[in-house]
Amino acid sequence: MTSYDPRSTPARPDLAASHLAGKVEAARFVDGHVREIAEPQAPLRRSPSPDARLDTEALKGERITIYDSDEEGWSWGQLAADGYVGYVPTSALREPGPPSTHRVAVVRTLVFPGPSIKAPPLEGLSLGCRLAIKRIEGLLAVTDSNGFVPACHLESVDTSEPDFVAVAEQFLGVPYLWGGKSSLGLDCSGLVQIALTASGVACPRDSDMQERALGAVVSLSELQRGDLVFWKDHVAIVRDPATFIHANAFHMAVAFEPVREAIARIAATGSDVTSVRRINNR
Repeated sequence: MTSYDPRSTPARPDLAASHLAGKVEAARFVDGHVREIAEPQAPLRRSPSPDARLDTEALKGERITIYDSDEEGWSWGQLAADGYVGYVPTSALREPGPPSTHRVAVVRTLVFPGPSIKAPPLEGLSLGCRLAIKRIEGLLAVTDSNGFVPACHLESVDTSEPDFVAVAEQFLGVPYLWGGKSSLGLDCSGLVQIALTASGVACPRDSDMQERALGAVVSLSELQRGDLVFWKDHVAIVRDPATFIHANAFHMAVAFEPVREAIARIAATGSDVTSVRRINNR
């Protein structure tokens, strides 16, 4: 049997996805069932406990294949978009609705219960949340669940942002949160993933995965807008040859930082740049 990365392989000693039979060891193999994230964002945790480490988040409208659910309210499965595996609250799931037609294109928007922006909002949605829109009423878009969202805050799921760095820049000042990928908090690789996904570039979740999968290696002396600079367990986006944008624990926020200062500061902690990668199809 081959070894596997538990972050991207739906396999445990007691249970694994049926398509992995003969590839991994498990007591039994099962077919999964597809569910949809119903909450604005749902935690995907390392183990089935509210105190467990947050590995990532799933945004409203994402699909997930569930392989197991327990009586404590946790479901174990794999996200469709990036293949990440973990435990989500079962209460955050619903049966799949109509296919998404639009996604949130601003850092945060609100969903209202009716065609009035004076009504108390039902929920707030982050950039990247996906919605099935039934119709447009004036300035508001009506979702399949009869929520009303400012139409100017949405764009078609077929639309790609031309500059993923500009998408990342919208998150300036958002708090740093390990495992987060919403406007309430996100980490370095979450920022990269959200921004690249908005630009139509498939992107893994964690920085080590991104370093292996994205772009081509270039020299640190040749930085240009959109390059990704990697350290162990960290990634920053180049705004221009002199400036990074990154979600980082030093500022505890998404921040702009001079390239030289950031590299020197991180090197002082014992971590040197491991690679610079250029996204060829941005």
